[in-house]
Amino acid sequence: MTTFSDVEFVVRTIAQTAVDNEKYFGDLDSVVGDGDFGYSLARGFEIVLKDWDSYDRTDVSTFLSKIAIAITGRIGGTSGPIWGTAFLRAAATVKGHSEVSGDDVVPMLRAAIAGIMARGGAELGEKTLLDALSPVADTIEESIAAGDSSERIVSAAAATARRAADATTPMVARRGRAAYTGERSIGSPDAGAVAVAVILEALASRWGNRTA
Repeated sequence: MTTFSDVEFVVRTIAQTAVDNEKYFGDLDSVVGDGDFGYSLARGFEIVLKDWDSYDRTDVSTFLSKIAIAITGRIGGTSGPIWGTAFLRAAATVKGHSEVSGDDVVPMLRAAIAGIMARGGAELGEKTLLDALSPVADTIEESIAAGDSSERIVSAAAATARRAADATTPMVARRGRAAYTGERSIGSPDAGAVAVAVILEALASRWGNRTA
């Protein structure tokens, strides 16, 4: 069973990683996009950190929904609706749950992915964060089925995310501002996919030291 504190740990790590990597994510995005990805993500998640203690923790779904509302209202451009939708869809999957189990994690991720696809109109292979997030969900599903420990699952997910993010480098961007650059987008990884990898790597490095 994954405790509520584990959910909080994941969300807080996502938020802190987004803030810490504002310049890095922005620099990546500026290669083929408008360069505001890092700034937008950091502005949204710094609000999450600032208001951390105020979020309703009645249950996991309520907590995640409040996070979604906060980042949607603060993150600019297309990233706000996309990341907000991901959190909302994941929240809906565990409505009424005070805790989430390993069996909940994959449906939460699948719901988030479906939400991103519906909101952004993106498909796999179009050089977006989906190209990292979808393989991560597959890896987690396989690791859970194999009976791996949570540490091994998070570590495997991080490794998959990094490989998947790197694999976006030769792709042609089909969505977002980067799509306007066409073949000039070839040769640099997608900023959103890299963000997924960096977040998973942060989770993996800190997982053993999280507080219960």
